[in-house]
Amino acid sequence: MSLSFQHQVLDRFLRYVVIDTQSDPESKTIPSTEKQKNLGKLLVKELHEIGISDAKLDKYGYVYATIPANTTKNVPVICYCSHMDTSPDASGAGVKPIVHRNYQGQDLVLPDDPTQVIRAKEHPDLLEQIGNDIVTASGTTLLGADNKAGVAAIMDAAHYLMTHPEWKHGVIKILFTPDEEIGRGVDKVNIKKLGAQFAYTVDGERLGSIEDETFSADAAVITIEGVSAHPGFAKGKMVSAIKIAAAIIERLPKDRLSPETTEGREGFVHPGLISGSLESATIRFIVRDFTLEGLKKHEDELRAIMESVLAEYPAAKGKMEIIEQYRNMKEVLKDYPQVAAHAVEAIKRAGITPHLSSIRGGTDGSRLSFMGLPCPNIFAGEHAFHSRLEWVSVQDMEKAAETLVHLAGVWEEHS
Repeated sequence: MSLSFQHQVLDRFLRYVVIDTQSDPESKTIPSTEKQKNLGKLLVKELHEIGISDAKLDKYGYVYATIPANTTKNVPVICYCSHMDTSPDASGAGVKPIVHRNYQGQDLVLPDDPTQVIRAKEHPDLLEQIGNDIVTASGTTLLGADNKAGVAAIMDAAHYLMTHPEWKHGVIKILFTPDEEIGRGVDKVNIKKLGAQFAYTVDGERLGSIEDETFSADAAVITIEGVSAHPGFAKGKMVSAIKIAAAIIERLPKDRLSPETTEGREGFVHPGLISGSLESATIRFIVRDFTLEGLKKHEDELRAIMESVLAEYPAAKGKMEIIEQYRNMKEVLKDYPQVAAHAVEAIKRAGITPHLSSIRGGTDGSRLSFMGLPCPNIFAGEHAFHSRLEWVSVQDMEKAAETLVHLAGVWEEHS
């Protein structure tokens, strides 16, 4: 059956991105910022308007909703999930989206800060967008396509399924989450309340991509204790925790093991934050690899670097703490091959070439998979995320919505 889709995805996307939903890693509240609920409230209102009566925003900032089944078959309950927050890496306040119609391969100069230029040679995926419509921000903020493109695609698909009863499908759950960008996106998900057996995050990049493997991820926190002394009388006494922390950073490999020197399936150790004083300093690292063996190898190397530096400062003390963040979803999904296979089939039915690949990162699906909800990641069309150069293709978002509709049909047909 072919789709008769009157897309609303652009209009929805433009409404969503102007709402500031930036999350805050320093906050102790859930959600980390109350303003994320502003988008949640709008989504609940729109879900009610298309006939999804049980849509609700909970106290933690999660939106839950159910598209009822319209088939007599016993179809597994699936869930479509996207996150509402935007990254703390760039401002999300005052977003002014610009639609560049009929893109022809030119560089895109963002008018509110002309130094911000999306250059075609630096964004090769733009060359696949000739004739399409590109949405950017104006140059002073990120756009928020990560992940409001996914939110808009899910809402567009939900509207289609609710208004086309001839398209048979099982029960479909919708989940919109806060705080994904700060690693807390599923901290308060109520899996029992959600009631799904399988799920898909809609938070991917390239058109047609389906990702069933992520990094495994840890945080490594090194704490250095130095020796304080008055700088005028410090000879032979002072041991600077700041200088020891700097020496550890300096001793990291220059040609490998960093984000800027790795690709593909190579892991890395990345210092994301350094803070402190003469007496005490802290370095916060993220450690990434596709295997647990690789993760441990990187952590052992980091610990050896720390110990070699500390050996030069016998009066100082140091320790390294490892904090588990998420694990490679492939460890779960390999036992449920139909989940990714159905997505591949849906992408083909949407007229796109599927690209099954791994993510050099993580999604809410990484943790959901280990919470009993196997969950690969489907494309939403977002690019250059976490930056003022972020962009998305309208046609890619439309294809993401069509893929979700086909995916509902594939699960029904195979049941």
